[in-house]
This record gives sequence, structure tokens and C-alpha cells, in this order.
Amino acid sequence: MAAVGAARALRAGGCRYSRFSSSFSSGGGERAGPRFRPPAGSRRDWIGPPDKRSNLRPVIFHVPPHESPLERRLRELREETQAWNQSFWARQNTAFQREKEEFIYSRLKARGLEARDETGQKVTLSAEEMADFYKDFLRKNFRKHMRYNRDWYKRNFTITFLMGQVALVRALRWLRWRSTNAGNQ
Repeated sequence: MAAVGAARALRAGGCRYSRFSSSFSSGGGERAGPRFRPPAGSRRDWIGPPDKRSNLRPVIFHVPPHESPLERRLRELREETQAWNQSFWARQNTAFQREKEEFIYSRLKARGLEARDETGQKVTLSAEEMADFYKDFLRKNFRKHMRYNRDWYKRNFTITFLMGQVALVRALRWLRWRSTNAGNQ
């Protein structure tokens, strides 16, 4: 699974770009994820700049020193979901750009026009013509988007449920600590 591989690479911190950039794999076998690392004493999640292909901001999730198995399960699911989401949108946006360029080229070619005019400016199509492309693209990808939305909701429901469990365990732990320390005062 590309998403699991991307999540592992994200945790490993490999990237081919500058300190605060990211690149996620879409199945090409390359290492992916943000190159930056939070400082050693950081106790928060770190959010990077938008990825060039997916337009999503990658997150480096904080790993607490005494992470419980439940907290680890939650963090790993969040990492895997982020990698899956990055992978989907990188592929989707790449396909969108490619198909859009092909559409523009075919329309211009049908009119006998080149991609650039005499001054070197890019020739564009009207909003109505581009609306035809957008409508067709959405129609062709309708099932893919429906599957994505279904899976996205499943993942987020599971993450929300695990977050509730973690919050409950922490609250109970705090109450136990408070009751044992109340007698010491």
C-alpha cells in the first residue's frame, strides 16, 4: 500500500527538497515526507507548508515519551490517514492538470491555434469552454470521489472515536492522580 509506505517515510523524515518543504510518493517508490524535524524538546505537532502536488499541509505528529498503546494507535492512524490523503490528492491534482492541458491543447488545435500567441503569452480558453472541461472531469471522477469521501468519513470517525477514548483515559488518570494526591496535602 502506497499510503502505508508514505506514512513510514513521513515518520523517517526523508525528502528531496529544502528544510520546510514536502513531497509525497504516489507509488513511485521514492522516499516521501517533510524533511524538517521539530526541535528535540518540542511537545506539539508540527505543520509544514503545502505540498506542491497535493496542496495539503503535511503534519509531523508529536510522539510523547510515555505514549500508551491506545495513543500510539491513534497517532499511527492519523499518520496513515494523512499519507493516504496526500497520496490521493497528489494523484488527483496531477491527473487534473494533465487532462486540463490536454483539453486546452485539443481545443486550440481544433481552431488552428498554438499554445502561445505572437507575443509569447499563453492562449487561454473562455470560462464557458473551461466549464465544459470541469463538468466532464467531475463526471468522469464521480465514483472515485464518492469512494474517497466514504473512506475519508470512515477514517475520521475512527480517529474521532479513538480521540474520545484517549481523552477519557487521560481524564480518568488525572482524577486518580488527584484523588491519591488530595490525601497528601
